[in-house]
Amino acid sequence: MRGCRDASQPAPAMAGAQSKDRYARKLLLLLLCGGYYSVVARAADDARSYKVLAVGSLKAEVVCSVTPAPSSGATVPLNHRHGPCSPAPSAKVPTILELLQHDQLRAKYIQRRWSGKKGTDDLQPLDLTLPTTLGTALDTLEYVITIGIGSPAVTQTMMIDTGSDVSWVRCNSTDGTTLFDPSKSTTYAPFSCSSAACTQLGNNGNNCSNSQCQYMVQYGDGSNTTGTYGSDTLALSASDTVKGFQFGCSHHEEGFNREKFDGLMGLGGDAQSLVSQTAATYGKSFSYCLPPTNRTSGFLTFGAPNVTSAFVTTPMLRWPRVPTFYGVLLQDISVGGTLLGIQPTVLSNGSVMDSGTILTRLPRRAYSALSSAFRSGMTRYPRAAPVGILDTCYDFTGLRNFSVPTVELVFDGGAVMDLDYDGIMISDCLAFAATSGVSIIGNVQQRTFEVLHDVGQGVFGFRSGACS
Repeated sequence: MRGCRDASQPAPAMAGAQSKDRYARKLLLLLLCGGYYSVVARAADDARSYKVLAVGSLKAEVVCSVTPAPSSGATVPLNHRHGPCSPAPSAKVPTILELLQHDQLRAKYIQRRWSGKKGTDDLQPLDLTLPTTLGTALDTLEYVITIGIGSPAVTQTMMIDTGSDVSWVRCNSTDGTTLFDPSKSTTYAPFSCSSAACTQLGNNGNNCSNSQCQYMVQYGDGSNTTGTYGSDTLALSASDTVKGFQFGCSHHEEGFNREKFDGLMGLGGDAQSLVSQTAATYGKSFSYCLPPTNRTSGFLTFGAPNVTSAFVTTPMLRWPRVPTFYGVLLQDISVGGTLLGIQPTVLSNGSVMDSGTILTRLPRRAYSALSSAFRSGMTRYPRAAPVGILDTCYDFTGLRNFSVPTVELVFDGGAVMDLDYDGIMISDCLAFAATSGVSIIGNVQQRTFEVLHDVGQGVFGFRSGACS
């Protein structure tokens, strides 16, 4: 009866006579398999109701290249820092439990900043006693780009972060080597303490040292970076350079796992971010496509795509008290083609769109409705034990293929993100979690979409299948 079980999975959309014949034979097999009559109706469901995955497809081959959509701006490859496509792959890949613990810190960091809280006053005792080997709120940052800084240019591997504004590179290291030595660049210039750039740092400014502006960025969980704030030439590619790029030259860091990355590229919405610094050139617009797994590549583009008709769009929310963050208004969620009917007041605060948070966090009422509907569409699979904060998990042992209900995020204005399988599940669990703070659209749900941040026009855009 194994053939009956394999045939019982919902069928994908068919194209062509040969595919229709195969589908007809599958339905005939279902009719001949005693006890599977209820499956026939399920197999004939609208193809939008389920996504089918063959187990072998989970082990994707390594493909470290992707072709982005044409743009008049600058495009750089974007890779997962723990995968084989990374310019400096990590020696140790975090376990799923470690990733989820990192992610809790990241989500709390975002939510504290959004709510206006500072420091660690609102952390729970468990948060404060996490082993230091788990790293910090920045250890959830998963995607890196390779750029050049200085003249001559020194190659730097930078984590990208839409939740930060101040970019920085390591100019000092504990092993005695210098990652970026500003004294060897003919175009580097530190800012004076009275300069406009130094004043613009605001809370990220510290004090003066030898008449040079000093910056300090604290990431909410106690980790921080301090050093000299200056400018130099930034090379995004061989043909795309940014003169006078403002960044921190870090002389001291606390709380960071010193993995193989050289610094952080801030892509937030405040004045210090690279997005704001290059507004005159790229129109304060950028997009990225996060690959579905760490074995494939994505891209980061500064400037709007040449053709935007392939994008569905929704208004961008901004919060004056936290100009760093970009937000969207999530209105509802569809599971298996059916809207959950979430009341508007549940999601009225908006959601932070964040490249650094892994899981999407939803208000408890919204998450409860999503989890319940998803479980109703997964009754033919045995449940598995929770994995960390993931409580909707399944056992697919022994199956050649399996299917999950479609999940679509419905935004203000009618924009819909039909999530890829990799945007629905992580480690055989539903990749969402409940929160009592502001909701966050995490990077799992953004995978394979080109996510356009048109800050100048106040619009988000989503293009599916951009780096799948």
